[in-house]
Amino acid sequence: MQSAWQRFGVCSSCLKRQLNDLIKWQRRLIPGWIRSIYSETGKWERDYGLETRKKVEKWWLPRTKEQFCKISEADKSRQKFYVLSMFPYPSGKLHMGHVRVYTISDTIARFQKMRGMQVINPMGWDAFGLPAENAAIEHGLHPANWTQSNIKHMREQLDALGLSFSWEREITTCLPEYYKWTQYLFIKLFEAGLVYQKEAMVNWDPVDQTVLANEQVDENGCSWRSGAKVEQKYLRQWFIKTTVYAKVNGKETGEKLAAYTYTPEAIYGASHLYVLPDHRLLHGNSSLKAMFQSEFIPGKDCLTSVTAVNLLTKQEVPIVISAKSDFENYIDTKIGIPSTNPEDAAVAHNLGLSFSEVIETLPDGLETIVNSGEFTGMTRQEALKALTQQARNKGVGGNLTSDKLRDWLISRQRYWGTPIPIIHCQTCGTVPVPYEDLPVELPNITSFTGKGASPLETVPEWMNCSCPRCKGPAKRETDTMDTFVDSSWYYLRYTDPHNSDRPFNKALVDYWMPVDLYIGGKEHAVMHLYYARFLSHFCYNQKMTKHKEPFYKLLVQGLIKSQTYKLTTTSQYLKREEIDLTGTEPVHIKTKEKLQVTWEKMSKSKHNGIDPEELVEQYGIDTMRLYILFAAPPEQDILWDAKTDAVPGVRRWQSRLWSLTTKLIEARTSSTVPNPQLLNEKEKAEAKKIWEQKNLVVSEVTNYFTKDYLFNAAISRLMGLTNVLSQASQPLILHSAEFEDALATLCIMVAPMAPHIASELWKGLAHVQNKLCTYHKWDDDVLHQSWPKVDPEYLQQPDIIEMSVLINNKACGKVSMPRQVARNAEEVHELILQSELGIKHLQGRPIKKAFLSPRTALINFLVQE
Repeated sequence: MQSAWQRFGVCSSCLKRQLNDLIKWQRRLIPGWIRSIYSETGKWERDYGLETRKKVEKWWLPRTKEQFCKISEADKSRQKFYVLSMFPYPSGKLHMGHVRVYTISDTIARFQKMRGMQVINPMGWDAFGLPAENAAIEHGLHPANWTQSNIKHMREQLDALGLSFSWEREITTCLPEYYKWTQYLFIKLFEAGLVYQKEAMVNWDPVDQTVLANEQVDENGCSWRSGAKVEQKYLRQWFIKTTVYAKVNGKETGEKLAAYTYTPEAIYGASHLYVLPDHRLLHGNSSLKAMFQSEFIPGKDCLTSVTAVNLLTKQEVPIVISAKSDFENYIDTKIGIPSTNPEDAAVAHNLGLSFSEVIETLPDGLETIVNSGEFTGMTRQEALKALTQQARNKGVGGNLTSDKLRDWLISRQRYWGTPIPIIHCQTCGTVPVPYEDLPVELPNITSFTGKGASPLETVPEWMNCSCPRCKGPAKRETDTMDTFVDSSWYYLRYTDPHNSDRPFNKALVDYWMPVDLYIGGKEHAVMHLYYARFLSHFCYNQKMTKHKEPFYKLLVQGLIKSQTYKLTTTSQYLKREEIDLTGTEPVHIKTKEKLQVTWEKMSKSKHNGIDPEELVEQYGIDTMRLYILFAAPPEQDILWDAKTDAVPGVRRWQSRLWSLTTKLIEARTSSTVPNPQLLNEKEKAEAKKIWEQKNLVVSEVTNYFTKDYLFNAAISRLMGLTNVLSQASQPLILHSAEFEDALATLCIMVAPMAPHIASELWKGLAHVQNKLCTYHKWDDDVLHQSWPKVDPEYLQQPDIIEMSVLINNKACGKVSMPRQVARNAEEVHELILQSELGIKHLQGRPIKKAFLSPRTALINFLVQE
């Protein structure tokens, strides 16, 4: 007994008194006025009130910190599970979107560990970016200090929410030990010919004489700082050739273009190369700029005197400047093929361009290729396959891509980003920094103005250097990288975060990758995933990894929205204290003006944000977690309203769970010794139903956790099992092993979602006297229990069940059917209509709706009388 109390951390001076209390507790329940929890005192509190909840969470918060797989402990013979949530920008404060994504990842990580998996659930910081530089400009704080302070505060917030991350694997992208390897990968891309410079259009502030990010331009096209009208200017920028394998290239003396076609099998029928008026050939420092501009007439398709040679077919076609301002997608260059595109045919006809027909339709409708060299005679599908393969072999294209994607512009004229590891030498040209000289660290700049060129140009002792090749005078690249570059490979670094010799160890990355479940918000997912896949494919091609695809399954979560109140006259968002909500409609307190009420993403500027810390204080960690998981499926938006049934519902459920445990403790501390043989036949039948329900819920909840991640449905099933146990008779609670096992199983399945209350419930169950279930590991905490499995006997039950049929809520009989069919509403519906019962009672009657309950094997038809 003493060693057990030492495990609970009880001070020795209190031990004698608590042992005496324990003996008394075995004979009676402690009166309701004593506010304590069992894990502290050995006394069970009857009700789960506010004070008890606070004590439970305070006690268990530091004790439920899961130790996920440490770097030194990875056993490659065991099955792994890598759950990853998109790492945050350290803005300084968590918002509810953060809480939602991390609650989901924490729940999954705990669940998979209970299943026996080796789990990592890492966390880090996407720490470069414009807000830190803005803070330096506005408040005089160095970006590094501002960022580190924010990281410290946000990590404390994450810990206070009971979130368990693999902190041993923490990474921060603004630290040299991380961005050294971002620079390493950049050089690898450069050496592979996938990095290049070209002129591209940027947002230019003519007053501050600086480049602006898109988010620094307001809705009126003005600079956020100077207020000047933003201009479009061409500057030489760095690009990563993400589309390198995706397009067919054309070439003109001194220039190289990438062009797109929907029908590459018809490439021999090209009539022209089509470019947009804002194409770089008409702007910047193109050698053809003057010629193109002299031949361009706005609003008209302009045939130029410039021709392009297709590097695959060696055909020469003229370049046409389009009358359009865009091609409906993001591409700015495409190949005109009249045989497959009526618009291209019209342009060719109007401009008198020659071309070959390359598609022939046979009498049976089959389309074949003609006038196409070695591809002549092939079907269109055969030619597509053969021609794209040849393009890949020659390195001039060939892979399918989206017409919505361009090469990746990564240049940023900013300080707070990864320095681009390039040196410019007048003799040697563009030279990558040698690997042994990495990282190129950011110099320490103390003054930020937000004006002029890149801040790095103001540090001559950093910018001026020697060329690594000729040792002559040279200059460093002063642009920094887009933060998307940092986040394009961070999931690989988590597998080996402290490696100082390489980005990651191949054996470790091959074991942990791919990420089994990647969780994040929908707002930034598309472009980030595109870049992440590109880097992953590149590492695969470089033989750095064995897995090409980085993510096995993606779970894109919806937003958390709250109501906003806006003046219809000015569109000004109002704070809650400025609104009168006492009437039938909300109005402005001062003007009594009716307000426009909408559901929008939580935002400080719209005054509809909710502080997670305040919610924890008001409702508790477990209630907030359960609400987030129960309010909607992960992919859907949550409309936050604490007055709806969701918050009160999950609070009542926790109270019912506590009440069930109290009932068992009461029953087992009575003078009657539990004996299943004392149950009568009716009670035994009731016990069997509990056993069946437990197995059904185990099966369903496990599926929800592993396949669809429908936590709301899982909680609903667990609530259903709670209701079944709440209806159990007193003899069943005292004498039934099925009740005890179902309650213990319920507690285990609640634990990943609400670890604090589940831990306390388990501790109370573990010290119940005269247990009937001996196969649970009662000495271990609930989070160290194995996830429950369906009992083999349940799976061996007869395959035929009796489905109860109700019509307009009145019982009409039962229909036998296979067990596996009984879960499919459509199949159940059809079988019953074909049965004698269905023919007798439903034939010819209009059925408005049918409700199936697989759990109770019941279907209710609502028919028109």
